[in-house]
Amino acid sequence: MASQSTSTPDDFNIFYSLHFLSRPTRPPSSETVHLEHSKHSSEESNDETNQPYQGLTGLRNLGNTCYMNAVLQCLCSISPLVEYFLSGKYVTALHKENGEVATAFAYLMADMWLGEFECISPEVFRSVIGDLCPAFTKKTQQDAQEFLIYVLNELHEALKKSYKRRCSGNTSTSREDRGTVSETSIITQLFEGQLSYDISCLACQTTTDKNEVFTVLSLPIPSESACSLQDCLECFFQQDTLTWNNQIHCSFCGTKQDAAVKANIGKAPKMVIFHLKRFDYQGSYKRKLGTNIYYPLSNLDLSPYIYPLFRKNPKYNLCAVVNHFGYLDGGHYTAFCKHTLTQNWYSFDDAQVSEIPQSSVQSAAAYLLFYSCKAFSVPTKTHKY
Repeated sequence: MASQSTSTPDDFNIFYSLHFLSRPTRPPSSETVHLEHSKHSSEESNDETNQPYQGLTGLRNLGNTCYMNAVLQCLCSISPLVEYFLSGKYVTALHKENGEVATAFAYLMADMWLGEFECISPEVFRSVIGDLCPAFTKKTQQDAQEFLIYVLNELHEALKKSYKRRCSGNTSTSREDRGTVSETSIITQLFEGQLSYDISCLACQTTTDKNEVFTVLSLPIPSESACSLQDCLECFFQQDTLTWNNQIHCSFCGTKQDAAVKANIGKAPKMVIFHLKRFDYQGSYKRKLGTNIYYPLSNLDLSPYIYPLFRKNPKYNLCAVVNHFGYLDGGHYTAFCKHTLTQNWYSFDDAQVSEIPQSSVQSAAAYLLFYSCKAFSVPTKTHKY
């Protein structure tokens, strides 16, 4: 990962303003980016709920940036996340040494949610992200799932707080060992879940457990023709046998042994994101799976996969979808998002935003699925930038 800049949020605010001042002057249009509503919206007489494009703002394509636009639209549809930034709560949590991404994200969410323009440009956010990961500034198609994970990680790093916790048995996580220190942020509070793996040695039957945190669950697709999301989940959570090069070292036997592994959800997140593994890589062979996957729009039941002691919120409702059309080395990304105010579904295709019937949300192009276990309230802005 590229080294991070040490400029402060105040420096970024100056950069953000100068960036637009230096752009060619043009009359207001559907592609104009403007920050005055972010600075003075509390002084406006119009009520925010009357804004014509509130949460329905298109994003201009900057050259193969449809992957970024689709992900940003889905994040903008997650009200608790948007309100955290609109309210200004992020400011007190912000780490100055790496706060540019979070600050740019906050301005972008304000521009997208406050609804003054039919379309805006994510140019500044893309520039800030590109300073850390230059691949996202190239005019080549990138993977939406990789971009999503990168953005969530950067936001977490900028907003995290540390606290002491007790160690719980013989467990480990996918992150670096933090000892008795854990980290929390708005990202972990909304998106982070925990997988619990039961690992049984097939020689001596000794069972150990391993914990791993996740923000996105990558699900295998068990069929090339058609299947359901439940089929994908059952395939992911089925018991596997580790043999040959995948054997475990059994501490009881003292040697490597075959083992049985079974995963459960030890901690279910408030927001669960499923990545459907449509891109199949086997050595030099690559392909995209065009499987039509049925996924429910409401009442997704995750209780069969949640560890019995933690089955508190097993039912989830779909709130956003990232679609991928086309083939492995090309194609186009769009998003379907459920609007908090109207409770209707909308298609976001870069600058184009249109209402769609609920029946159209089921798509053979679905790539990322965003589910929430709680209903969203309408985000409000209570902070002056």
